[in-house]
Amino acid sequence: MKKIFSLLCATMVSLSLCAQEPATEVRVPQFGYISYKSVYERMPEYATAKAAFEELKAKYDAEAQHSEEEFQRKFSEFLQGQKDFPPSILQKRQLELQDLMNKSVAFRQESQRLLKQAEAELQAPCIAKLAEAIQAVAGERGLFFVLNTDDNAVPFIHPQAGVDLTDLVLTRLGIPTEVPQP
Repeated sequence: MKKIFSLLCATMVSLSLCAQEPATEVRVPQFGYISYKSVYERMPEYATAKAAFEELKAKYDAEAQHSEEEFQRKFSEFLQGQKDFPPSILQKRQLELQDLMNKSVAFRQESQRLLKQAEAELQAPCIAKLAEAIQAVAGERGLFFVLNTDDNAVPFIHPQAGVDLTDLVLTRLGIPTEVPQP
């Protein structure tokens, strides 16, 4: 009985020592990270959307400039003739100037709203394509999530904890991973 008890104790001690030994496991990254902005701005769709937006913005700016010039012209005419205008014409001209100014301000506000909406619409296909590529690469790698490292949002990531997906996503999108030197 003593032999069995001694053998049982020895077995338990060896099992407890084995359980306390650190297991040598290989750490597999569970998340990825990417510079979203650097990939996004290298996409051909981004350049197309940006050019279309700049063209539209130029049209709105030209119309705003036209309104500004019309206001300046009418204001100059008002200043030159205000001494000679009877009170009713003076008041009419002042109201016209006020109306022009109000319309100009309203146009600028509406154009800002429309430009913001147009920019979102122009960028939507590019953003969707990039999101799809990130999701596909992360899925292939078995990653749980992807961090955006832009604007120093994540100042340090240990290379054993995460994997940089920037070049993998660029490759997935068919974009060269090396930026040509000018």
